[in-house]
Amino acid sequence: MTINKRYESPQMRQMLNKVPEVTVYFWVIKVLSTTVGETAADFLNVDLHLGLTGTTLVMTVALVAVLVWQFRTRRYVAGVYWLAVVLVSIVGTLITDNLTDGLGVPLEVSTAVFAVALGITFTVWYRSEGTLSIHSIVTARRESFYWAAILFTFALGTAAGDLLSEGFDLGYWRSGLIFAALIAVVGAAYAWSWLNPILAFWIAYVLTRPLGASLGDYLSQGRDDGGLGVGPVTTSGLFLATIVVLVSYLGVTKRDAPLPLLTRGEKDLAARR
Repeated sequence: MTINKRYESPQMRQMLNKVPEVTVYFWVIKVLSTTVGETAADFLNVDLHLGLTGTTLVMTVALVAVLVWQFRTRRYVAGVYWLAVVLVSIVGTLITDNLTDGLGVPLEVSTAVFAVALGITFTVWYRSEGTLSIHSIVTARRESFYWAAILFTFALGTAAGDLLSEGFDLGYWRSGLIFAALIAVVGAAYAWSWLNPILAFWIAYVLTRPLGASLGDYLSQGRDDGGLGVGPVTTSGLFLATIVVLVSYLGVTKRDAPLPLLTRGEKDLAARR
């Protein structure tokens, strides 16, 4: 039995995946970044009085600048990658907020629209590349599909989370528990091999967005609004500091450094034997 040709190409061997390995650090930072995305957007919009439009413009420019930096790197760099994720989280939140608060689009509609947009992105990505795996982000085109999908997952997660907590009036902590339970179901289905690993990853990625947002809202919002009243400044600062510590640790230890494609191909082949 030989290794798949995709792993035999000398050109592919020289390429490095631009996305970290999916470890516990990945999911912890992902949830923290979604919380920061929710609370930081509120902080910039309300506390700094930038307004929804001003906040959107500033954060979009920042995101574009960091994505250019990310695309120019030739390998996974923890600091650059996670900075891009945090900014995507903020911009994804703002896209939904602009539709809901600025244009009056119902949350049911925005949730459906982003679900369709994400589905289209996955369809085009798969037809173009033959895979949706995050373990093979080794070309600019695949990386473009990846970040487009990430943006839509954050926008979809924001809309779905707001729909559940506000539209259905379940509140922040109840919504958080529901999304946590759904993630647990996905994890169990993956552990028992009932769910394709790639599908399980992307479902969990979408669900961690409203989970983190519910956590952020529960901490930052006032008691009259169903929160603990910690405030967006303190919440954003605390979670952002935690992200910086974890990303710095990963940058030094390389604990989440992606495996070369050849190595991963050999490991996958060995696991199937």
